[in-house]
Amino acid sequence: MGGGGARRHVVNLRDRSPAPGRRSPRELLAALRDGVPGVEVDAGAGRRAQYAYDASNYRVPPLAVAFPTNAAQVAAIVRICGSLGVPIVARGGGTSMAGNAVGPGLVLDFSRHMNRVLNVDPETRTAVVEPGVVLDELQRAAAPYGLFFGPDPSSHSRCTLGGMIGNDACGNHSVRYGRTVEHVESLEIVTADGVHAVAEAGGLRPADPADDRAVRRVAELNAALEGLVTANLAQIRTELGRIPRQVSGYQLHHLLPEHGRHAARALVGTEGGCAIVVRATVRLQPAPAATTLLAIGYRDVVDAAADVPAILEHRPTAVEGMDEAIVATMRHRRGPDAVTGLPDGTAWLYVELDGDDPESADRRATALLGALRAHGRMVAGRVIEDTAERRSLWRVREDGAGLAARLVGGGESWPGWEDAAVAPEDLAGYLADFRALLAEHSLTGVLYGHFGAGCVHVRIDFDMTTPAGIAVMRAFLRDAAALVVRHGGTLSGEHGDGRARSALLTTMYGPRMLAAFAAYKRIFDPDGLLNPGMVVDPPAIDADLALYDVAPARPAPSRTGFAFPDDPDGQAGAARRCIGVGRCRSDGGAMCPSYQVTRDERDSTRGRARVLQEMLRGGADGTLTDGWRSADVHAALDLCLSCKACASDCPVGVDMATYKAEFLHHHYRRRLRPRGHYTLGWLPWWATAAGFAAAPVNAVLASPAGRLMARLGGVTPERALPRFAPRRALRDALRAASGGRPDGRPAALLMVDSFTRAFRPEVAGAAGRVLADAGVPVAVRSGLCCGLTWVSTGQLGIARRVMARTVRALDEGPDAGLPVVLPEPSCAAALRHDAPALLGTEAARRVAARIRTFAGALNEFADAGWRPRNAPRQVTLQPHCHERAVFGAATQSALLRRLGVETIDESTGCCGLAGNFGFEAGHYGTSMAVAELSLAPRLRRAGDDAAVLADGFSCRTQIDHLTGTRARHLAELLDPNPSGGENS
Repeated sequence: MGGGGARRHVVNLRDRSPAPGRRSPRELLAALRDGVPGVEVDAGAGRRAQYAYDASNYRVPPLAVAFPTNAAQVAAIVRICGSLGVPIVARGGGTSMAGNAVGPGLVLDFSRHMNRVLNVDPETRTAVVEPGVVLDELQRAAAPYGLFFGPDPSSHSRCTLGGMIGNDACGNHSVRYGRTVEHVESLEIVTADGVHAVAEAGGLRPADPADDRAVRRVAELNAALEGLVTANLAQIRTELGRIPRQVSGYQLHHLLPEHGRHAARALVGTEGGCAIVVRATVRLQPAPAATTLLAIGYRDVVDAAADVPAILEHRPTAVEGMDEAIVATMRHRRGPDAVTGLPDGTAWLYVELDGDDPESADRRATALLGALRAHGRMVAGRVIEDTAERRSLWRVREDGAGLAARLVGGGESWPGWEDAAVAPEDLAGYLADFRALLAEHSLTGVLYGHFGAGCVHVRIDFDMTTPAGIAVMRAFLRDAAALVVRHGGTLSGEHGDGRARSALLTTMYGPRMLAAFAAYKRIFDPDGLLNPGMVVDPPAIDADLALYDVAPARPAPSRTGFAFPDDPDGQAGAARRCIGVGRCRSDGGAMCPSYQVTRDERDSTRGRARVLQEMLRGGADGTLTDGWRSADVHAALDLCLSCKACASDCPVGVDMATYKAEFLHHHYRRRLRPRGHYTLGWLPWWATAAGFAAAPVNAVLASPAGRLMARLGGVTPERALPRFAPRRALRDALRAASGGRPDGRPAALLMVDSFTRAFRPEVAGAAGRVLADAGVPVAVRSGLCCGLTWVSTGQLGIARRVMARTVRALDEGPDAGLPVVLPEPSCAAALRHDAPALLGTEAARRVAARIRTFAGALNEFADAGWRPRNAPRQVTLQPHCHERAVFGAATQSALLRRLGVETIDESTGCCGLAGNFGFEAGHYGTSMAVAELSLAPRLRRAGDDAAVLADGFSCRTQIDHLTGTRARHLAELLDPNPSGGENS
């Protein structure tokens, strides 16, 4: 790109050392800290690793990352970067699938601080927002006024308005509400030379009319834009705005006189390559009075697409489609009940219709079903009336990108051609030709997307690790571009062109239109420093691929602790599960508790996975070159609570608790460990010894000497240590728990885990009595350990030996065929999930299949008519994170409802203690902040009649610390003989 004065040198991070005229991370850091006092900026290797990726196929480590707090800081940063010739990439949620949220130079992360809804005006139906505000935050702010923002990408829980403006995002309801561009009223921007201006209908104006420099620059910009439009009227009017989802290129038609010379809307979709948005005024929509959901099954996606024109005649608010691969993956990963309500078929459409009331919406759905039956393509269809089923179905669609990334058979698929669009009436023909093109190149694609808008997402099993595989990808993308153009479509329908498609725009647009795009960028960014390579002057589509030429995992040992049987390349393949969709950055829910507290990318599951990926790259190419000894990786993993929520909630099944354990295993190999690893990690051993002298041990631990011992042992002084139970209490509990049928044969084996033995043996007695009362008499086994504390501290060699002993004991003898019930959910999860992965034996897998939590055993084996005599009416429930992740989210609540509990106030997140985490020195503040996300507020509002239920020992300990009230185990809650006859 020429023009605009002398060109400055643009930093190329593929050059490993700063030659004359180039800037190192240290130089940039110093200039920003001197020139922009108070700005948070980080050029550390770990931070650069976290921001080297988005949700695309590309990897470009930046020089540094800055977290501005206001427009003045942004303008100052831009001026300094301009003087140094350092490129700038504006970033929100980092969920771009086209590679337009990564780049060389400086990344500006707006999601950390510039993330507020500044105003909602119900009279004008507008909102003023900062670029880093997450869409769901805007929706919550607008909801009290009966309003909402129309475009709703599937990433609504973590995508930002700035990113939506940059990509011109759409979403599930685009058949009714269209693209982001149609809802933008004005934008406050900072130009490439640091001028603060406002773009709106009629052109640009200075944000501060008294700023003479801004006044002059804005006048130049307005004149240049008018000249550009005048010189290219014919091309702009004929080549742009042809179909609803034409996002590719720049939206220059909004500068036409008949469109009000709307400078703000012309900047929408420029991917941060023309100006940096620092504030936006957007239009809101009135919420529909009522909606209903119709699920329709088809033989394949082509049949589904062929019905779209007829569906659109009924004015739906959404028409979404997907194929069977996504549904199968959801059920495989989260259980057969994870997807309910779908009719027969191997491809489906979701059709949402609205109405003045639920009855009118349902009548419209019934009429549409009748019309589709007449067309003859529909296999089956039904109106989804149950709200839980609706949530389940929408969750499948929203997690489509992640679910399609790792399918049931273990194969990997990737973006790259994930959002091309055609006119809806041409969708069936396009899909038929597209599937033929996939077959021609011997590729497989998983299809889903916005069928009502003619926009189809597809993830394809590209091989981006070898030259031959990349050659296939390159040839396919060229042919796919030609195909969609033949169908009158667009390369991008909502994600932007980015690194994935910008180089293919020559297929879609003529030379004069491409020259007009280049001229438009030069007007705003003459030196090409704003997100270079997006749309204009692009790199090759196979440049900077994250998977190509990765050195053979140099830091990886020849033998990992865990087997990682479902991941190619072991630990490296497991870390590669993270594809950047960013669900871990969502607000609320179980994943990821530390991120919800700090709001720092480093503390998200994604941030940790990206740092691990960099560590495992090896070679001179990586930002992290010190392998398993990496301090940056250790820092990123430090606040991981090992709650395992990501293992179930992440659409691709990233299991950071396992990855952390593996890392700690190698990080401290043949090295001195933190003191807490010897105290908390060896807790089962210490607890067994303490049981022989519980009274004096408890007395010492409660004294100042005990607190000093705890501090020396790496345990936080802010917590009281739990009291050890005497051996006689355990003997009494074991005797009370044992029982059998009249013939003396038990129906299950109750394994009394280490936590129950050491701290609450009375729970074992209660568990045995409740199971017997429910028709499941048990035999009792004590003295075995699941090895969890050694796993969570990364002492995998010891954990393997402990687990092997337990597996051998459970796999042999007269009780070998019985279900194994554990009162402690985390211990059950360790034997179900960790033992097979660590031991890799058939015996471990046999035992794992028999493991049940206490609640799970009652759900599965209790007599159909059993009702406990003393079930409470109200329960405040804290499910254990590991039970939720490994055995299912509704294990306890489903049982309680079945037993007649009327009100269940269920915590949706981690308690914050999380095993050893909340006891470790340095973690107390985070632990308490995590408790405030969900558990603590529920405890404060719990009524006097509500029972507080927590099966997990960690959860109970945290509740006791928060309230001074002892939470009860489910077995204690349902115990038919609460006195138990035990001396406990």
